[in-house]
Amino acid sequence: MLIKIPALLSRDQVNEFRQVLVNSDWVDGSVTTGYQSAKVKNNYQLPENSEAAQRLGDRILSALARNAKFMSAALPLRIYPPMFNCYEGGGNFGVHVDNAIRQVAGTPVKVRTDVSMTVFFSDPEEYEGGELVIEDTYGSQSIKFQAGDAVLYPSTSLHQVMPVTAGRRLASFFWIQSMIRSDEQRRLLFDMDTSLQNLQQQNADNPELVKLTGVYHNLVRQWAEV
Repeated sequence: MLIKIPALLSRDQVNEFRQVLVNSDWVDGSVTTGYQSAKVKNNYQLPENSEAAQRLGDRILSALARNAKFMSAALPLRIYPPMFNCYEGGGNFGVHVDNAIRQVAGTPVKVRTDVSMTVFFSDPEEYEGGELVIEDTYGSQSIKFQAGDAVLYPSTSLHQVMPVTAGRRLASFFWIQSMIRSDEQRRLLFDMDTSLQNLQQQNADNPELVKLTGVYHNLVRQWAEV
């Protein structure tokens, strides 16, 4: 399930993030990846323990907590602290699949990577190339959203970031352990929740809404791991 989260961050927030990011000290992105991925990864990252990464990451987490679409689509149990990357000068990240388990640096906390997320801080016209290409159920999807937008997709998907041949691509990336492990089940629950919200807006007094809402929660109760 590939889900766009439009305007997760406002334009003012994006500008604040960018000001911090462009003035930060970046390191080789391969330091935070596994052996196999390191062979195809060519970018820069903020150190996970840097003050800037932690401060901006907390602001992203706050925005996610207020975003109904994200909560409905991801049904999050744990969220890996957001990380930040930069692609420029031909930088890319070849075809790979995300590690199944990520341990939060400096802690015993482990996150199963059910859902991957990217938040964009550069507008499409600011750089050439740099598309996030995801192998989805419906084929290859090429993602290049506006700054402040985000995308959710299954961590099981093969994906890559195409070479940035001009300009600079700034983004945040991280993973979510969902209460619902199965992407298929998450998709069904998201579709049902979206339909329930639409019906609620059309006729909030419809008694069938109570029954359908009960079905939704009973499915969550049956499938959830908490």
